[in-house]
Amino acid sequence: MATIVESNACSICKKSSAKFLCIGCSAYFCSTHFKEHQQQLSTKFDNEIVKSHDALFEQIQKLENSNQVPLDLFAQIEQWRKATIDKVEITAERARHELAELLDKKRKVMEKQLEPITKEIHVRRKDGDFVESHIHRLRQQIHGIQRLLQQYIGQNTTKTTVIIDNDQINWNRLISIRGDQQNTTFLDNINIDTKWLQNGVTVAGGNDFGSEMNQLYHPWGLRIYDDQTIYIAEYSNHRVVEWKCGATTGRVVAGGNGQGNQSNQLNYPTDVIIDEETDSLIISDYNNKRVVRWPRQNGIHGETIISNIGCLGLTMDDDGCLYVVDHDAHEVKRYRVGENHGTVVAGGNGPGDRLDQLYYPRYVSVDQEHSVYISEYDNHRVVKWTKGAKQGIIVAGGHGQGHSLTQLSNPYGVVVDQAGNVYVADYANNRIMRWSSGATQGKVIAGGNGHGNQLNQLLSPISFSFDQEANMYVSDSGNHRIQKFNLDQH
Repeated sequence: MATIVESNACSICKKSSAKFLCIGCSAYFCSTHFKEHQQQLSTKFDNEIVKSHDALFEQIQKLENSNQVPLDLFAQIEQWRKATIDKVEITAERARHELAELLDKKRKVMEKQLEPITKEIHVRRKDGDFVESHIHRLRQQIHGIQRLLQQYIGQNTTKTTVIIDNDQINWNRLISIRGDQQNTTFLDNINIDTKWLQNGVTVAGGNDFGSEMNQLYHPWGLRIYDDQTIYIAEYSNHRVVEWKCGATTGRVVAGGNGQGNQSNQLNYPTDVIIDEETDSLIISDYNNKRVVRWPRQNGIHGETIISNIGCLGLTMDDDGCLYVVDHDAHEVKRYRVGENHGTVVAGGNGPGDRLDQLYYPRYVSVDQEHSVYISEYDNHRVVKWTKGAKQGIIVAGGHGQGHSLTQLSNPYGVVVDQAGNVYVADYANNRIMRWSSGATQGKVIAGGNGHGNQLNQLLSPISFSFDQEANMYVSDSGNHRIQKFNLDQH
């Protein structure tokens, strides 16, 4: 934690015999005060990092057989069971099992996130290799997992919901368990320090372009379900396909009946999201100028829910409001549940590069405060419009088209994490970038090695999504494949 240098004034006693420079705080110390500084850091590391880590670890270990779970959710299930007598007993048992599996999955995710922190603490404690920056970073990581733990044990249960509809006829769907909203694109488990392996793994397609079930043809929007099932909008195959984790072929779940405007057809779909409350897919059917809802299980026909709109990107907030990018009108609209006419929340002032305008917007993301983040194809930038704002602010790009780290070139997919860091598919630069909140330049997190089909390359990436373990999935459109970039645990 220190280097020996020529004599300088000690930062404590001011004597000129200081020969030790702390590389953490950049202060000089004499030998006596350097030992004291070491001891202070050691005490701080033990009190702030080791103790809080050990307490957190102990709490997580107790969860498996603990009563510290959101019992009100189980109470709702039990009340429903009593109200509907014996005929729903089997369904109630199934729901309990689903909830227990969901909570166990969350516990395992927390354990997995804590594991590398545990290893690092042991190594640094053993070697005495830690400075202020290490303590600050480890404290942030531990606090992040502590927030997840508080949600788990019931202080914030808003992200896990028991859905009951007594008017349903299908008893298998009368009660179900919903975890975190899949389309809420702010993320609790990635941050500015998160890294991914640079070589991707092909998890769908990759067998040239075509319409066979082991092929994709210009994949655009995609979403990842709880079990790592991927839903992909295939632009040139006019269909949405489902690829199970580890599968070598997909299954058509919407469209797939040729290009057209009938209720069983799609026409250049550009995005798909999952509405868990209705167990359906919401699809942007661009060339038909409509947004359609399609049953996720065994759907034969779609239902048009929005008409006469140049829809491209879609997202949904944690209140169930739908946000639609109207590419043709250069605006983004929000549709509350049950609304037929949306409200413009960004753009709407014609095409242009003013901050109150959008120019061919592509995709949209929404954060916890309901601010929207929009990629603009012709303005080569990503803008943020806070709720109720009359104009946006530039959060990525905005320095003309180019390939430097301050520029974007025809951006498409966009995601924002819980800290306001922006992730964007830099289409024409064949890379995925991350722009930290307030940054003037971005960082390449995937691709960026020229256009091609090698494992560390992308070709015209359109969209991307994350699973619950923070692995990243990219629709590598020009290579007609989906690439999975696993989280770098080192």
